[in-house]
Amino acid sequence: MASTVAKNLQLTGLLVLLILLLPSCATTNLHSTPAIRSHQGLPTHEQVPVVPDQSGLRVMTLNIAHGRGTGFHQMLQHSDKTRNNLDNLATLLNHTSPDIVALQEVDAPSFWSGNFNHVEYLASRTVFTHSVQASHVDAMGLSYGTALMSRLHLYNPQAITFDPSLSPVPKGFVVSTVNWPGKANVSIDVISVHLDFMSEVIRKQQADELISVLRNRNNHMILMGDLNTEWHHYGSTAQYLAAELGLRAFQPDNRELITFPKSEERIDWILISSSLEFHSHEVVGSGLSDHHGVIARITLSDGQH
Repeated sequence: MASTVAKNLQLTGLLVLLILLLPSCATTNLHSTPAIRSHQGLPTHEQVPVVPDQSGLRVMTLNIAHGRGTGFHQMLQHSDKTRNNLDNLATLLNHTSPDIVALQEVDAPSFWSGNFNHVEYLASRTVFTHSVQASHVDAMGLSYGTALMSRLHLYNPQAITFDPSLSPVPKGFVVSTVNWPGKANVSIDVISVHLDFMSEVIRKQQADELISVLRNRNNHMILMGDLNTEWHHYGSTAQYLAAELGLRAFQPDNRELITFPKSEERIDWILISSSLEFHSHEVVGSGLSDHHGVIARITLSDGQH
């Protein structure tokens, strides 16, 4: 019993130390052009049949919590458990068959989550053929951040880590462009973003960095991620992003669409340009993370056909 208590105290102390050191772990390359990786994915005979649909894009976002599932912390579990959690996520992705998925808290090789790349692991077990990954924390044996996995070709990627002086836990986003299926002249910027969890003021400053980059790209947008804010929060950054970038949310005042069960809040969002429409929207993936996923089918507005 005494040894167990001592071990727990040691682990707690190590976690506190990690939290204190995270600001110094922010990548030194705050603005970069990440590589677009190609993946073979599942063998054809193992893939779930998908009916081709050029009328819409099926997109999904999920904070995967470093592969820990609903566990307390990824450092407190064996790497076999991490792989099992990612296998369960791969099963969901193959079953729901999004064209593009945005991931947050997704790890490149990191000592606390098995020392393997979680994006590459998922890609080898799913239908996604392309990915782009950004590590906003990249030091001291840790490398993690945001990513996009896609069945469509990705191009013109950018990775941005927000000013690390703003927040004790570095955050950022990755963006890449896809062409609308069957419409090579319609370019869509797809974004996976993770904002600060502590302060709406900090989130607003991070949002300003995001806005300045996305405005210059001048494309239609599907912005997805863990915004760590509800629509009805005072000074909500979700509302701010929507207003500044001309984006819309699905039923923004619907408080039954809970994505973070611990606090019964909706903090994970899919925001789309006014040139796009929500055809469907649902919360999925209970038990895969401390967050639920959000999946939506997006169509072009009538004027874009």
